Amino acid sequence: MLSLRKLTAVFFRTASGREPVREWLRSLPPNERHAIGEDIAYVQYRWPIGRPHVDHLRGGIWEVRSRLENRIARVLFAVAGEEIVLLHGFIKKTRATPAEDLDLAARRWTEWKNEYQQTSRVLVR
Repeated sequence: MLSLRKLTAVFFRTASGREPVREWLRSLPPNERHAIGEDIAYVQYRWPIGRPHVDHLRGGIWEVRSRLENRIARVLFAVAGEEIVLLHGFIKKTRATPAEDLDLAARRWTEWKNEYQQTSRVLVR
C-alpha cells in the first residue's frame, strides 16, 4: 500500500556535530550520490516497503539497497515517527553486511534515541 505521507530524512549527527552519512555521500562521485539519493527518496515516499529496495537487518535497523554501476551501496537507517534517521553508509564488499557496520549503526541509533529523549524532555518543560 502506498504511503500518503513522506518521511523526513534526518542525518545522524555526532556529539561533535559531524554527519557521517552526509560526509560519506559527498565523498562519492556525483552519479553514485544521485542514485543513492533517489533510493533514499523512494523509501521516504513508499515506507513501509521491503525487498528489493529495503531489507530489515536487526532490531530497528534497516538498509536502503542501492545498485550502482559496478558496485553496491548500503545506507543503514531507522524510522522514528515521521523521520528516517540515516545512520551509516558504505560500499558493500561482502555478501553479508559486516558486523562492524551493523554494530556502528546500532550504536548510533541508540545514541540518537538517547539524545532525542533528552531533547524531548527539555522541550516539554
